[in-house]
Order: sequence, then structure tokens, then C-alpha cells
Amino acid sequence: MKTAISIPDPIYKDAERLAQSLKMSRSQLYSDALLEYLTRHDSDEATEAMNRVCEAVDSRPDPLVKSAARGVLERSEW
Repeated sequence: MKTAISIPDPIYKDAERLAQSLKMSRSQLYSDALLEYLTRHDSDEATEAMNRVCEAVDSRPDPLVKSAARGVLERSEW
């Protein structure tokens, strides 16, 4: 999909330099940047990403941490 946008000169120049240093086209740089922006601002996607991480790691409580927390709670005045 082709589109035309207006970008301030300093941002355009910085983007050109970055695209060259990354050896990618300007279109690819803008596409990657927009995708990252959309992902960061889509709360559902962020939640899904966190859920994927939680599924990939062992999220069970550490027995040592659990024991230490219980000890702190038992010594605390309610």
C-alpha cells in the first residue's frame, strides 16, 4: 500500500540516516516503526504479549519467597 505523509525535516533526516545504517529501505523503516508504535499503543496486544511470557515461564511462587512472605506477615501487627 502506498501512502503520502508529511514529516518534519529533522525527523526525515534522522530516519534516512538510520535506514542507511541499518541497511534497510526507508519504507521498511517506516513500516517497522509504525508497527512498533501500534503494538505499544494497543492495550490488548500488550496484554496478550504479557500473557504469552507468563505462559512461557514458570510462574508458580518460589517456596523460599513464599516462606519469607509468610514470616513477615506472621510478625506483622494486623
